[in-house]
Amino acid sequence: MCKSGINPKWRMQVSLRLIVCLLLALVTTSGPVVAQSSPGIRTILSSESTVAGEPIRYPSGAAAQITALEITLQPGEQTGWHTHPVPLFGYILEGELTVDYGPKGARVYLKGEGLAEAMNEPHNGRNTGPNPVKILAVFIGMEGLHDSTPASPPPR
Repeated sequence: MCKSGINPKWRMQVSLRLIVCLLLALVTTSGPVVAQSSPGIRTILSSESTVAGEPIRYPSGAAAQITALEITLQPGEQTGWHTHPVPLFGYILEGELTVDYGPKGARVYLKGEGLAEAMNEPHNGRNTGPNPVKILAVFIGMEGLHDSTPASPPPR
């Protein structure tokens, strides 16, 4: 016991809890307030699943690694059939991209659109527009794991 009659260990626990509560309140209130009061902020994507309906699952077992690529496809050029073992956020910087998901159909993505790309569903992207398409691809992966894997076209 200390001179004030309050156990120092208990005082430390209460102080730490108070600090944690204050930090949580600051974090949870500052995010949305900043976004709401700042003109020019646009949510591109907020999703718990990929375009193919798969739940987004992050890899584990090695150091996390984020890789951002700018991919350019000329008119008519395609990516080839592939899958992603890691979550991928794609953003169309320029042009038009059509992605074939086999039996799940095809989708067209235009400049300014974002997507949580299919992971374990084979797909093929093709520039179907008259100009080059530029895609920002952000892979949320892990060290030593490839971001894309070649795949066979799915049966239709």
